[in-house]
Amino acid sequence: MRLSRRPPAPVRDKLTLERGERTLATAPTRGGSYVVATSTALHVPTASGGFLRLPWERVDRASWKDGWLHVHETSGGPEHHVRLTDPGSVPETVRERVTATVVVSHSARLPGGGTVRIAGRRPAGGGEVRWSFVFEAGMDASDPGLRAQAEQVLEDLRRQTGL
Repeated sequence: MRLSRRPPAPVRDKLTLERGERTLATAPTRGGSYVVATSTALHVPTASGGFLRLPWERVDRASWKDGWLHVHETSGGPEHHVRLTDPGSVPETVRERVTATVVVSHSARLPGGGTVRIAGRRPAGGGEVRWSFVFEAGMDASDPGLRAQAEQVLEDLRRQTGL
């Protein structure tokens, strides 16, 4: 059986796509809704019956395991876990779309100890590179001194790459 890229009409009625946004893959969820991967974002169902739109450049990483799609937002944002009943091509589409937004990814040791991963991501439709920091586990990302060290590494990286 060939799955349609388009979710059923009741799901489409709740889904708001931006102008020019195309559906690439869909997968039904255990809760009766759908996950929708588009050209510019991943739409995950919410408890209220609507959708949360996650632009690809806001997805730090995603994984597929034991029927669950696990999505982690950038800069320590929330995690989303969705049980898919038939994943179709959603896991592969998510991986490809997230990877396509990465312009640069750089790990650096900070002067005060610990490491930070700096990622430069470009939105699917183009535009300015957006930067995010992922600090080593146990580091306080809200520490102003730590942020200042990471910002300095970012400035050096931007000079080296011309971004």
